[in-house]
Amino acid sequence: MTNEDDGRVTAESERERGAAPDGGAIAGADPGAGSEPAPLDPEAGLATAEYAVATVAAVGFAGLLIAVLKSDTVRGLLETIISSALSV
Repeated sequence: MTNEDDGRVTAESERERGAAPDGGAIAGADPGAGSEPAPLDPEAGLATAEYAVATVAAVGFAGLLIAVLKSDTVRGLLETIISSALSV
């Protein structure tokens, strides 16, 4: 076995125990192999639900805005504003 092989074996054993070659921890490594898994976060997925509620509210507001803008009163008001702006 060469020195290169020794380095690889050492790195593999450090990875298995969750240590980086510089002595730090390796992300995603399980330092307590065989221990109980970490409890799930009770707020996991909460941001997704908030985005869904905000999206539904935005769609509802857009529908209301379209209905208002299609009304005859608003259409006449917009035509008056545009025609007065173009006649200046």
